[in-house]
Amino acid sequence: MNSNSGAQPSYLPALVVLTSLFFMWGFITSLNDILIPHLKAIFTLSYVQAMLIQFSFFGAYFVMSVPSGYLVEKLGYRRGIIIGLSTAGVACLGFYPAASMQSYPLFLAALFVLASGITLLQVAANPYVTILGPSDTAASRLNLTQAFNSLGTTVGPFLGSMFILSAAVTAGTAVDTAKEIQTVQGPYLVLAALLFLIAIVFSQFKLPVVKGTDATTSAADDHNVPSVWKHSHLVLGAVAIFMYVGAEVAIGSLLVNFMSQPDVGGLNESTAGRYLSLYWGGAMVGRFIGAVVLRKIRPGHVLAFNAACAIALLLIAMSMAGRTAMWAVLAIGLFNSIMFPTIFTLGVAKLGRHTGEGSGVLCMAIVGGAIVPVIQGYFADTIGLLASFFVPAVCYAYIVFYGLKGHIVRSVPDAEIPASGARANM
Repeated sequence: MNSNSGAQPSYLPALVVLTSLFFMWGFITSLNDILIPHLKAIFTLSYVQAMLIQFSFFGAYFVMSVPSGYLVEKLGYRRGIIIGLSTAGVACLGFYPAASMQSYPLFLAALFVLASGITLLQVAANPYVTILGPSDTAASRLNLTQAFNSLGTTVGPFLGSMFILSAAVTAGTAVDTAKEIQTVQGPYLVLAALLFLIAIVFSQFKLPVVKGTDATTSAADDHNVPSVWKHSHLVLGAVAIFMYVGAEVAIGSLLVNFMSQPDVGGLNESTAGRYLSLYWGGAMVGRFIGAVVLRKIRPGHVLAFNAACAIALLLIAMSMAGRTAMWAVLAIGLFNSIMFPTIFTLGVAKLGRHTGEGSGVLCMAIVGGAIVPVIQGYFADTIGLLASFFVPAVCYAYIVFYGLKGHIVRSVPDAEIPASGARANM
């Protein structure tokens, strides 16, 4: 309906600035995979207890996502981003007293607050990228920006293994426990400074307003649109996000311990931490490739194909062990690449003014990163680490279904469609 369609606004500057957010929360999230073996050794934790790191972090998504969605709809994307960055910065400062007091519960509390800030960033930034441009290239656009998220997850474990795990290995004795645990203080203080700096940048940057995507810019009769929960592709997409994040986080969380096992890689923890970068680096490469592929092939088909490949690699790992298992699991990162942005784009499709709320629902499902790792941790403790990888395989099986069938947008019953919009779909 744009009469001036030849003069489309340029969203490139906004997209460039937004990539810094994707990088930062990827970097921070991947550091959990370094914290798990580090704190597991210091506090002599079981796998289940160590996975409370991910439970505390990703549990915040379940608690805070829907409130974050409402906050974004009321305050707008830019203010939501600034609040999220500031909250995450304060949480990073909390790592200093947690390490000084050698308190595992304080670490878990700081992780919960940190994830609350990142939840708000995700709720604001992910849907904002999908609406900054044509809808038919939304999946490609989000995959491209998510590639910089993967750049953060690639750099994070490498630097974390250098500044946290390597320092812990050199300390080496029970007497030096205080020194080992304090290796987290410096990195997280630097992260806090960076987060506050980016918040200041966003406070000075004017993000473009996209009409019809929040409560303040939608049409008057848009308020009669059915509840966001009436959209089956969104609800099933939330389950897919739960399964995907759960599988990805469970694998990443256990990879250092997995590669350290004598019957797999036999690596020390510092070296394994560097190999972990290959897992996340594969996701980065895959997202750059996906940004091109998704312009030519239907997103649902690409999603189902990648999930099927991940299942195949897990079956190879469980049946063969050794270095073959190690490389098979590391390769899953490549196929994880397009899953989150593609599921997210399919889930928020055609939600209109409910886009912010729908984003909150999808981000709430990131709680899978809290629950699935604990489930796999339980099986790792009881049946063995290698056999426990059947858990993410089940998760990927559901994603195959969503890519083939579950993402299809169903028509809303006529009784629920406002009269003025009855012929909106041609």
